[in-house]
Amino acid sequence: MSVAAVLRELHAHEQELAHRLLRVSERHRPEPEIHHLARDLAGWSRRHLVEIAGTGRRFGLDLDPDPAVEPGLAARLREKGGELAGRRPEPGLLLLHDLRGVHVQAAEVSVDWVMIAQAAQASRDGDLLALTDRCHPDTLRQMRWANAHVKVLSPQILLST
Repeated sequence: MSVAAVLRELHAHEQELAHRLLRVSERHRPEPEIHHLARDLAGWSRRHLVEIAGTGRRFGLDLDPDPAVEPGLAARLREKGGELAGRRPEPGLLLLHDLRGVHVQAAEVSVDWVMIAQAAQASRDGDLLALTDRCHPDTLRQMRWANAHVKVLSPQILLST
């Protein structure tokens, strides 16, 4: 696997993480802390996408610096259809499910950053290493945010259902 291939995957994984975070924000709008912080964290991934796209050009990639990550109309309609059909889980369980998804997606992005950082160190590519130094800590914070909320919310949600 080449650096270009990992950058391409990283770009796709960051895009999915931003999308997940925005979906969490929309689904859990009544929870202000979740809603607003998830939007802020999605902004970090959007910034990463711009930086990855810029770096990708050095490796012959043409990555979109501003891909669509907002949940689309079709996704919102599917979700509303599920609600109307009575298939929506309890809000607390849905929140835990969503936070787990964010954590898993952020972990995947984190592994991509580690691979890029290792390649940058081995090849003595200072610009690539600087990119990982700027972006990977944000990903680790995104992962810790989701994990912390799972830890705090799990007892009250799981023991009350």
